Amino acid sequence: MKIDIVFSGGGVKAFAFIGALESIQKKNYEFERVAGTSAGAILAAFLAAGYKTAEINSLLNKLDLHEFLDTPRLSKFLPGSKWFFLYFQMGIYRGDKFEKWIYHQLAKKGIYTFGDLKRGYLKVVVSDLTLGKLVILPDDLERVYGIDPSAFPIAKAVRMSAGFPYFFMPKKIIGNKNEKSIIVDGGLLSNFPIWVFENDTSRRIRPILGVKLSDSPEHTPPRKIKNALDMLHALFTTMKQAHDARYISKSQKDNIIFIPVKNVHTTNFMIEDEVKVKLMESGRDEAAKFLKYWST
Repeated sequence: MKIDIVFSGGGVKAFAFIGALESIQKKNYEFERVAGTSAGAILAAFLAAGYKTAEINSLLNKLDLHEFLDTPRLSKFLPGSKWFFLYFQMGIYRGDKFEKWIYHQLAKKGIYTFGDLKRGYLKVVVSDLTLGKLVILPDDLERVYGIDPSAFPIAKAVRMSAGFPYFFMPKKIIGNKNEKSIIVDGGLLSNFPIWVFENDTSRRIRPILGVKLSDSPEHTPPRKIKNALDMLHALFTTMKQAHDARYISKSQKDNIIFIPVKNVHTTNFMIEDEVKVKLMESGRDEAAKFLKYWST
């Protein structure tokens, strides 16, 4: 059976997606359209390019995430200069190596731009801070920026969607009238765009399966806020989750695989192999339990 699938963000916790995909594959579901935010956009792009679950597993397991921590050259000689780049470039790491890695993996399948894919097959969510908008790539490129969607690099779109604020330097899109838009992690405005494949009448063309790296909203415990730092973290987390939580509460939770992930930080690029294995096992188990009773 053909289905559409949507992946949430979650940084390095996305190793859990591999296990979930293995369970989904065992049920012989085929993906008609794929979408994702942040780390979920990486999985979506690989699936859209034709990668199989085993191939994605191999790619990620061979990957040394530490290689993506590409500080500007000056930081190697003047360690304190990272604060300079954080202030003026709005991030510590450039993210260029990450984008190049995505580019080369997609190139192996002959995929470079959105024009190389079937129209509407891949959707990537980003946040435009300059315009204050949630933007869907490639759908909004022509309307918002006057850019030809078919020529826009998928690797660039994924890099934008995974541009965790202050961690990676934000990317820019030169839009109409040569105005620059600052683009960051899509998870800032929608960390789980399960809504992205619904049409104007809110009727689903085919079953939509969501895979989310968290508990169901009603199981999320209240936060303890005792100081300004706690409040800042709570503010950022609320911005990421509020929109999606409200939507999920109104949509069919029966179509979402929730994978609770504990004690793994989103940007822990030093993640150990043992933790990766546990994440994949968690994704595999949660998806298997869900799919056992999923009614399409």
